[in-house]
Amino acid sequence: MGAELPPEAQEKLQKLQEIQEQLSEIAMQKQQSEQRLQEAERALELLEETGEDTTVYKSVGDVMVESSRDETVEELREETETVEVRVESLKKREQKTEEQFEELRDEVQGMLGGLGGALGGAGGGPAQ
Repeated sequence: MGAELPPEAQEKLQKLQEIQEQLSEIAMQKQQSEQRLQEAERALELLEETGEDTTVYKSVGDVMVESSRDETVEELREETETVEVRVESLKKREQKTEEQFEELRDEVQGMLGGLGGALGGAGGGPAQ
């Protein structure tokens, strides 16, 4: 595109890029939290299948230490609840940010009046 973009369009394009970076960061955090939740749920399932007198070890930094089964189960339940809340929060944040992205993208496309082909269509939106 040979013509210089108006300053307002440049600012909005910059904001679009920032929002897209936010979406990537949120998606990464959500994926990590979901993985952490799966691991905690699986560990909890395994512990609940064991007898109450089973010796349990947990990782503390680089060291494995003996722990009470009941205490470990309670810690895992609390962690699961905490991570579930985090995942839901990230999902809401991701949805809201995607809406902001789409709204701003449409605004920029309107400003550019058909010259915004690179922004729309294939690959222009946030990763789903």
